[in-house]
Amino acid sequence: MNVLVGDPRRLGVPASEARLRFDAEPPKLGTGPGRRVLAVDGEPAFELSFWCGSCQFLFRRLEGAHEKLSLESMRERLAGQLPDLDGGVLDAFGKLLPEGDYLPMLLSVEPHLVVPGQEGDYFSHEQVATWGLDAFWGLPEYPHTPYYRTFETAVDDEAHLYEFVVPMVPPTWNDRERVEEYAAQMDRGLVATAVAVSTLDVCLPALDRSTDHYTHWGLTHFLLDGHHKLEAAASAGRPVRLLSLLALDDCLAEAGDKDRLAALRSQPSVIRGTRRAE
Repeated sequence: MNVLVGDPRRLGVPASEARLRFDAEPPKLGTGPGRRVLAVDGEPAFELSFWCGSCQFLFRRLEGAHEKLSLESMRERLAGQLPDLDGGVLDAFGKLLPEGDYLPMLLSVEPHLVVPGQEGDYFSHEQVATWGLDAFWGLPEYPHTPYYRTFETAVDDEAHLYEFVVPMVPPTWNDRERVEEYAAQMDRGLVATAVAVSTLDVCLPALDRSTDHYTHWGLTHFLLDGHHKLEAAASAGRPVRLLSLLALDDCLAEAGDKDRLAALRSQPSVIRGTRRAE
């Protein structure tokens, strides 16, 4: 099973009670909309792709991303392979989120840890090929966090889907013994489960001034539970289950784009420009 997608569910609590919510920072005087952010306990934790859809796809860690959102009550249930879209787990993590419509997806992922500016960094390679370097800084966009790349595939000849898992805190904050324990269990066949809240941002430059002009679909999973599991899986070269809650009200995508995710995520992984299945 590579992907299991359920029906949209109404989850969450009033926004004022939610630990995590998608929001906008107030704009500066004389400017357009403020930054689009993911906030944790009222503090901006990640800056996201800008509203226009023609700016670069983005997730950038901010000062508010300084703690994990694991639920101790779910630890035993998530220690192994979750077989289905467990309603108890969905409801438990839904209480961290603002009330809204969420699409539950249970995915199999094989994470690869990426350090910004180094090999495999989307922002230094695929994004630069489409948008070029930042006009002011003369540098690639910088996410201010290591992250995991898990999957990519062609949407069509003019669009490509990239999938990322973004930890709330960097892997260097993880407990080494727990990571090594999970890695050893995975070598013995364990498939553990992590949980994330997710967005789909669809971005395309307004003008074609690039070496590779196409639409970038960014499926980003912000990790709620499973920081040690993801690092262990990346180090051991093993898969994990990822229970994703796609925040349908907070994606930078059309309804039809979101409806295509299940089929796209079930395709073979294809690297942009090669059409080579992994």
